[in-house]
Amino acid sequence: MTATLTARWVVLDIEGTLTATSYVHVTLYDYARPRLGPWIDEHPDDPDVADAVTRIKELGGLPADASTVDVVRVLHGWMDADQKIAPLKTLQGLIWQRGYADGDLTTEFFGDVAPALRSWHESGLRLAVFSSGSVAGQVASFSRTTDGDVTGLFEKHFDTVNAGPKREASSYRAIASALEAAPGDVVFFSDVPAELDGAAADGWQTVGLARDGEPFGDADFGTHRTIRTFDEIKVAPQ
Repeated sequence: MTATLTARWVVLDIEGTLTATSYVHVTLYDYARPRLGPWIDEHPDDPDVADAVTRIKELGGLPADASTVDVVRVLHGWMDADQKIAPLKTLQGLIWQRGYADGDLTTEFFGDVAPALRSWHESGLRLAVFSSGSVAGQVASFSRTTDGDVTGLFEKHFDTVNAGPKREASSYRAIASALEAAPGDVVFFSDVPAELDGAAADGWQTVGLARDGEPFGDADFGTHRTIRTFDEIKVAPQ
């Protein structure tokens, strides 16, 4: 039986929710990995790049005059450990942005994703994203997908820089404030139970995606409503 919720805003995670985890960890990571050093060296006057490099040196325990090779070694270590660290996400996002623009990358959605997004948007629901990937990376990834350009379906984008860590209630409080919405008017979809816990702690409605074959496909989602695909739930505008 299809469950029904009512909301004003639908906020979505990306990895494991809209796309396969392997798309991020294999396709996107492999694309960014060899380009990190050249990107840093080719954009020394870009304030976003310069700030990211400074933060990487601080967080990685490197001296201020550390070489690009040393910086990249830290970045690769973070990538290998799948650490969601802001300056890494910034650089990855810039590289992916170029990759999508050049046609090198195309986001592969799960088959149920685009129909659900378009149905919600057409019904009057407002859509937003909260992902550990940078806002630049999010927008780029939606600009070129297996279902076309879907950037126009989303009104707001949030990451760990402009909202905060994905497992903390304070981040969801900040997002609700930015959306000018009561927490109960927002429903959050994610494949990670701890992220849903953070959203629920601020009073959000939550739905877990337990997709077959994904890392959290067999996870314990506790009291969170849990589905396998978006076909199993209906969200109606309030």
